[in-house]
Amino acid sequence: MKKKLLALALGLVVVLTTACGAKNSDNKNTENKEGVKVVKIGVSPEPHQKLVELVKEDLEKEGIKLDIVTFTDYIQPNLALDTKELDLNFFQHKPYLDEFNNKKNTKLSVLGNVHVEPMGLYLNNASEIKDGAEIAIPNDPSNGARALILLDKNGIIKLKDNTNILSSVNDITENPKKIKFTEVEAAQLPRIIKDIDGAVINGNYAIEAGLSPTKDAKLIEGKDSPYANIITVRTGEENNETYKKVLKALQSEKVKDYINKTYNGGIVPAF
Repeated sequence: MKKKLLALALGLVVVLTTACGAKNSDNKNTENKEGVKVVKIGVSPEPHQKLVELVKEDLEKEGIKLDIVTFTDYIQPNLALDTKELDLNFFQHKPYLDEFNNKKNTKLSVLGNVHVEPMGLYLNNASEIKDGAEIAIPNDPSNGARALILLDKNGIIKLKDNTNILSSVNDITENPKKIKFTEVEAAQLPRIIKDIDGAVINGNYAIEAGLSPTKDAKLIEGKDSPYANIITVRTGEENNETYKKVLKALQSEKVKDYINKTYNGGIVPAF
């Protein structure tokens, strides 16, 4: 009799555990004890974290609590989102996301645009690019191409096709200054610029390093850049009402005014 009761009890534990596990995996966002919906969002430090913190209190009034996780690279935020360690992330543009999905076989989608961080060329104590200069560019395909397209459009080099968002150094057809291109992880570019002649740096990393895109960059993308930074979700969760409220908060006039007043053209609203 005792053995039967023990077996029954163990069976109930298994059923309850399985049920709870299924419930957690199916939820698009969790709720805490007070019934507040908790959304875990991965961000880069600058300006993404600041923008998210700006709307955190506003969302709490709507019953949404943001759990902000900061990343300093471009790979882990997408992996964490794909494995459900995050609910959302905010650090990248769509060309990078598309390449990441293709390379890593992840299924992540755009929820909406927030801002553009114009990429710029920064020179190390020089006013012009000298012949034979060493210029560093991001080593990921989408941002590396973005850097080369910026140089092409400003007459520094010539690419086979300056509309190809996956152009590489192998696609350079003319390089009159005989520039040596060094590919470096994007976050490291501001740190190595002192050791080379220049670098093409993403706006967020430039600002984080104390550089002003509008004042310090020799060349900078225009406001029509197609590389808007996006809120990203797992594919199939684009219509989650809680996530849409987070996006709406980040597309508010409050955020637009903050961007315009704080970054002076170094970051541009994209909504």
